[in-house]
Amino acid sequence: MTRLTRGALAADLEERVFSAPAVASLTPRRVGAEVELIPVDAATGRPCPLEGEEAPATLPFLRRFATRWGWTEERTAKGAVCFAVRDGGVLSFEPGGQLEYSSPPERSASGLIDRLRAVVPPLRAAAAAEGITLLTAGIDPRNPVEEVPLQLPSERYLRMAEHFARIGPWGARMMRQTAAFQLSLDFDDEPRDRWLLLNALAPFLTAIFANSAIYEGRYTGHQSFRAHCWRGLDPRRTGLPYDRWRPVEAYLDFALDAPAILFPTVGGDCLPFGEWLARANPTHAEWDTHLSTLFPEVRPRGHLELRSIDAVDSAWYPAPVALVAGLCYEPRALHAALALLPSPDLGLLERAGRLGLGDPAIARIASELFEIGLAGCGALGAKFIQPGHLEEARAYFERYTRAGRSPADELRGCAVAA
Repeated sequence: MTRLTRGALAADLEERVFSAPAVASLTPRRVGAEVELIPVDAATGRPCPLEGEEAPATLPFLRRFATRWGWTEERTAKGAVCFAVRDGGVLSFEPGGQLEYSSPPERSASGLIDRLRAVVPPLRAAAAAEGITLLTAGIDPRNPVEEVPLQLPSERYLRMAEHFARIGPWGARMMRQTAAFQLSLDFDDEPRDRWLLLNALAPFLTAIFANSAIYEGRYTGHQSFRAHCWRGLDPRRTGLPYDRWRPVEAYLDFALDAPAILFPTVGGDCLPFGEWLARANPTHAEWDTHLSTLFPEVRPRGHLELRSIDAVDSAWYPAPVALVAGLCYEPRALHAALALLPSPDLGLLERAGRLGLGDPAIARIASELFEIGLAGCGALGAKFIQPGHLEEARAYFERYTRAGRSPADELRGCAVAA
């Protein structure tokens, strides 16, 4: 077996992780999404178990729903139950029992919006009829983490939970209680500019769509408490591992410095992958698995996976889709945004999650970004985004962003001050 070296891993990232797909044309460019939902008992607000008799359980409900809708029950690569949706998407579980719908990639923003709305609202309505509320918030606003068990006790998740527990409570909260709206986009013809754009954009998306200010029924002091959980769980595998002049090398450093959670511990600690590279002979499959345990704001996977947005209600799906696709895929919008945005910065990312659009500088740039992004998305034409969807995105902007607000502000008055 060929021994892995730093040079070989750098080449692997360059050729496989940071590269656009080898297709003749990506026009129109693709966009996909992962939508996460938090199931709770509608009567009590308590977390729903996957199975059981004491409360509404999600797995029996999903099996009934899947039968009616022609979905197929399958198993993920990790051995967990999932459902193959007829549209080519997948509905699966997160470690705390959260539901995740992963769409197939679409060739238009409107195609993605229609796809998401064809699955998520009917699913939420059917769940409500059986006493289950599928929350669209960045974190469970009511329950302490101690009342939310790890519901997928696979070896991977058990090892992750053990590692994060040595650092603090943030990993458990992230794994069991958070929900996001993730977007996936192509690198396409300007891969380095798109990588820079999304890393610089991450703090502003966190602020614009902040929707998790409440935890355990109290205001947390963070507009996105979900983002705060991510900041704390393990700084060696989260954040913004970006360098303008050496992006692949910077990401390689990030990957090598991150503890290899799924490898054996040494003295009770997880060694960085780079130490295993020097001490042993890890395989390419182990390298791939290690990469899957890294959670930066923007994760390169042969496409760009954007992880900065709290879960949003389906009424507002057009807003993040139109904004991000417009900024990424319309050249004038891309370069206008790059001229406007500051360099990727962890301090700004923390401030965005804590203050949201209450920070005047973040609010000013966010408003300009929305104008640029919606104009860019509109310029891609009606085949890419329908006028009605563009108007729905603008309605979000007028209701929240222009007013220096996000959905988090609508619930703050319902909570007790921390």
